[in-house]
Amino acid sequence: MINTTLYLRGMKGSLRLLAVLAAVITMYVTIIISMYDPELMATLDGFVELMPELMAAVGMDSGANNLLEFMISYLYGFILLIFPMVFAILRGNGLVAKYVDEGSMAALIAAPVRRTTVALTQAAVLVSGTVILLGYATAVELVSVAAMFPGEAATADLLRVNGALFCLQFFIGGICLLASCLFSDTRYSIGFGAGIPALAYVINMLANVGGDAEAAQYFTFFTLFDPSGIAAGESAAWAGAAVLLAAGAVLYALAVGIFARKDLSI
Repeated sequence: MINTTLYLRGMKGSLRLLAVLAAVITMYVTIIISMYDPELMATLDGFVELMPELMAAVGMDSGANNLLEFMISYLYGFILLIFPMVFAILRGNGLVAKYVDEGSMAALIAAPVRRTTVALTQAAVLVSGTVILLGYATAVELVSVAAMFPGEAATADLLRVNGALFCLQFFIGGICLLASCLFSDTRYSIGFGAGIPALAYVINMLANVGGDAEAAQYFTFFTLFDPSGIAAGESAAWAGAAVLLAAGAVLYALAVGIFARKDLSI
């Protein structure tokens, strides 16, 4: 159960950030898709060979055989991971901890609305924003592919990849909301809500480089997101996405439970 008035207020507060991130995603997605040219793939692969560690760190690999593989290599290692994560970090903090830190949570708690309802509503705002942002990114991808490379769109596979991407971002949102509900000071909320995903991403970059750092993959949840495996229909990749989705649900539930019981001191 959510409170409609509070939900609409939260979504209104998300609009500016969503608009900025959507504009950035539009620019990057359209530019990168426009760069796809089977005849020039050898040139792009050359950049990977020149800077293998740097390119591998952000998930960019050589050897893409089709448009979808190209998109996975150049969009799903950095751009479509980082920008939705930025939304989760900023809004996760702003939906709970910022209210408490500024003292404005008193107005929400004083209203005839249960704490659980307040927490569930803020969680719904965060999830809705993530869905909107990823849905928009998917639409931009599909429109760009249809306009630039008609007949090459693997729509079903792309939708599955973005479904798995949602599972990852849902999990990250759970971390951010949990930190926001756990800490009343925005410094700690941002510190943990941003610090944990950022550290996990850095570890993932190290793991992508390979060599002695490859073992780092066991210490980051980003390893559970395997877009190439999802596109290929690998069961292990689907299992990883399912784990992220289930773990995200647990984190959201913990966040709601903690907020409902914590001493807000307001």
